[in-house]
Amino acid sequence: MDRRTFISAAGIAAVGAASACSQGSDGTSERVAAPAVNRGRTRRLRMVTTWPPGFPGLGTAAVRTAELITQMSGGSLEVEVYGAGEIVGAFEVFDAVSNGVADMYHAADYYWQGRSPAFNFYCAVPLGMTPYEIMAWVEYGGGQELWNELSNPFNIQPFQAGNTGHQMGGWFKREINTLEDFRGLRMRIPGLGGNVIRELGGAAVALSGGEIYQSLQSGAIDATEWVGPWNDLAFGFYREAPYYYGPGFHEPGSALALGINLGVWESLASDHKAIVRGACHAANNQSLAEFNHQNGLALRTLTEDHGVQLRSFSDDIWLEVGRICEQVVADSANADAISRRVYDSYLQSRRLVRDWANVSEAPYYRQRDRILGR
Repeated sequence: MDRRTFISAAGIAAVGAASACSQGSDGTSERVAAPAVNRGRTRRLRMVTTWPPGFPGLGTAAVRTAELITQMSGGSLEVEVYGAGEIVGAFEVFDAVSNGVADMYHAADYYWQGRSPAFNFYCAVPLGMTPYEIMAWVEYGGGQELWNELSNPFNIQPFQAGNTGHQMGGWFKREINTLEDFRGLRMRIPGLGGNVIRELGGAAVALSGGEIYQSLQSGAIDATEWVGPWNDLAFGFYREAPYYYGPGFHEPGSALALGINLGVWESLASDHKAIVRGACHAANNQSLAEFNHQNGLALRTLTEDHGVQLRSFSDDIWLEVGRICEQVVADSANADAISRRVYDSYLQSRRLVRDWANVSEAPYYRQRDRILGR
């Protein structure tokens, strides 16, 4: 990615405050305003991201969203994409968009849990939803409407615009065989997953992507989670931590968000809003397909070319972690009224889709492995 990536999208200038993914049912404000876009001009918007410039998967999902808006708008919208640190720091993009310094951000919304724990549910929570489950909740289970209610007071209109798929448990400098091995462990892990590590006796450290490798190398941290084989290979974590654990309990399907300044979103004409929604939908689906494919390729590279040792947490660890996960997630619902409502809606949808998965995908995977081998 160049320092700046341009995407032509006139309505996105207004979209700078609104990346969109739903249609009329997304609960967003549809009030009719005087057209904010002169169709004879190009409207330019600035997107800031929490990802290192040019980073595969995460960074390219942001660029892809912008490019789709440009193409679908016929060039009437132009989005300029900035990586973390090019305008503001990785963890400053929310405030930048909220205050109008930038028009939109591309990020993981659990970074904003300090404002409300409810933001965690729109990225990932421990023992939470898989990618398709969270899509079902946001698109059809009332999740988008609650997300609007959560974000709009911060002057932001949110949409799904990417998903990493199931994430790995992380890279560790030493083996994790028992619960005792978590005591004193310094691990880079954000969101509610960090709360779980603290309950296990470890220390959860918040670091942006660009800070992780050096911290692992210097010994400032003993372990890190990031995403999965594709992104983890790109950062070279295998050079510092030989044990790669999976699957992860903390992020079973991490949704990425496009947050648009609410004033920008509301200034968009209806056709430009539809373009933004469509671009978000397309980027969301395409990123999940890309991560699945690239993770498979990268996993082979890590194990066959670099000798990475794959590990799994024991059943005893899973049981205790699971108990803590449910309590940590439940505790987050007590922070404020909107968190309680988001939590209740999330659980209701998780039960619904879990019942279906238990008679469809889960037994299918077991039978396929039994018949074809691993």
